[in-house]
Amino acid sequence: KRIVYASISGFGQDGPYRERPGFDQIAQGMGGIMSVTGHPGQGPIRAGLAVADSSTGLYAALGIMVALLERQQSGVGQWVHASLLHSMIAMMDFQAARYLNDNDVPVQVGNSHPTSAPMGLFEASDGHFNLGASGNGSWIRLCNLLGKPEWINDPELSTEKLRVKNRARCDAMINEIFRTRTVAHWVDALNEAGVPSGPIYTLDQTFADPQVQHLQATADVQHPKLGKLTLLNQTVKLSRTPAKLVAATPERGGHTDEVLTELGYTGADIARFRAAGVV
Repeated sequence: KRIVYASISGFGQDGPYRERPGFDQIAQGMGGIMSVTGHPGQGPIRAGLAVADSSTGLYAALGIMVALLERQQSGVGQWVHASLLHSMIAMMDFQAARYLNDNDVPVQVGNSHPTSAPMGLFEASDGHFNLGASGNGSWIRLCNLLGKPEWINDPELSTEKLRVKNRARCDAMINEIFRTRTVAHWVDALNEAGVPSGPIYTLDQTFADPQVQHLQATADVQHPKLGKLTLLNQTVKLSRTPAKLVAATPERGGHTDEVLTELGYTGADIARFRAAGVV
């Protein structure tokens, strides 16, 4: 009666696709993300990570927590459903809202933001970096930093909508200046001026970044067979009860005895379960 349990499926526990097998990329295709990822005319592109798989796990965990909180009021458990397809649709967020409310079907726009400019990938003298000059405040700060205050009231660039409409001209003007200095120079200068910016990392650079190291994004654990492993650490930080990785992923059934013992079963009970093939 009080049990809260969860099921993750490809398409849901009922409905016309309930029996279909599901994979991350299939959900990406059906949920819409592949239609907006990549450059115009490139054709569908999958995201470079298992975004449907990962988001579904998170949504399922959130659903379990909601059910546990609700149980404190009702005293009754329930079944939590999460599916790759529904999670992928939920992750479409503002892109979905564009269609649902304005009948605006999003398309591929490459590394540019679909509804904001200048925002996306830009080119320095030694590589690329991301710029997030969304909104008029950031636009004004960017123009002043680049020594181009006259751009602020340019009739083709004075509002966000105009900058999106005239994105090609806007980006070309900015890139001409950005190409004169390095990525490191612009990332520092832009952030100092209050204009969001960041480098484009490969994973080795990501884990070498001082802020990533400060966040303790990885942790070392010992595996009984593989020795020391470096794993991704817990993402959420809790101030009073911080989490800590203390062990590698257990083998299948590795904690069965401990879990059953906590539930009040004796060693004899557990041996009987094993003999009967229950565990």
